[in-house]
Amino acid sequence: MGPAEGSSLKRPVVLVGMMGSGKSAVGRAVAKRVGAPFVDCDREIENAEGSSIADLFARRGERYFRESESRALERILNGPAAIVAAGGGTFLNEENRRMIDSMGVSLWLEVDLELLWSRVRHKSTRPLLSTPNPKETLEALLAAREPIYRKAALSIRAEPDYAVSKTATLVVVKLADASAKLGIFSEES
Repeated sequence: MGPAEGSSLKRPVVLVGMMGSGKSAVGRAVAKRVGAPFVDCDREIENAEGSSIADLFARRGERYFRESESRALERILNGPAAIVAAGGGTFLNEENRRMIDSMGVSLWLEVDLELLWSRVRHKSTRPLLSTPNPKETLEALLAAREPIYRKAALSIRAEPDYAVSKTATLVVVKLADASAKLGIFSEES
């Protein structure tokens, strides 16, 4: 079951999780289903900075990138209620988590290591994986980040055999079920 017909998104929903967890693909599908805008935090950063994420990391470093990421998140959360794909590291910052909790709702897309690896191993746009052993790096990042991702208000587990549409359905159902408690949808009259 999804949101009732005639309902609209009242608070931003921020999808969090590892690179390759499907935040952008699933986020687009969820936004379409609930009739809300979709915003990709990484695209917002690239637009604001006039640079790709990889170039920004290379030129300015991770610290500058994380500051830019927080500024972009704040702009997004202050905009119209949307389905938001956060960068993999966005939720690690305690201030970002507080912003999300006060203005929106976080939802963790939980994905296991092998599925993440199958999705990111051929991408050269992942600065944190530019290491001699990227799979080992991904595994270490996942182990370090999972306890923080678990702090999300909601979560769903994406399985390897789930298509984007199935994962999006699970997200919409989870949001609808939690709406009364978390104020996610409002009824239009």
